[in-house]
Amino acid sequence: MASRMKPAKGITTLAEMKEFAGFSSATQRYIRRSLDVGLDREDAMTRWSRDVVEEASIRAQARLYQGLDDVRELLPEDAGLGGADRFLGKLVRLAAFDLGQGRLTSFSAFRFLYERLAGADVRPWLPSAFCAAAALPHLHPELRRKLLQSISEAAATASG
Repeated sequence: MASRMKPAKGITTLAEMKEFAGFSSATQRYIRRSLDVGLDREDAMTRWSRDVVEEASIRAQARLYQGLDDVRELLPEDAGLGGADRFLGKLVRLAAFDLGQGRLTSFSAFRFLYERLAGADVRPWLPSAFCAAAALPHLHPELRRKLLQSISEAAATASG
């Protein structure tokens, strides 16, 4: 029997740091802010709001991110459709908010954030949630086009 080898933690960490470094400064800032809000770290309002508009955005994000616990709890145990509607509905709602902020401008940035917010087990569900949220009419058509073109065929068709 062949066993699957996992990469060493140090190599994985370096790859994640390299991926994060490849994002724009605005995307990096939004990911850090979102992790502080979503994982209830520090006072995100004090740390991240630069003006009243950003303060309102963080408040809205904090309200929506209260649904992260539901997303984690409703995560289907397999790739079957049982329970997928409730889970994906909540995940798409969160994704629609984050994509609507205009700071996550690619699938890779979205995946980077959501693997940390909801855990690695959410990975197989991220392409469908991303595509659903990126296609919603609340986004400007140009942003929708950019987002949907950012997901590679390999990411969109990856097995669960």
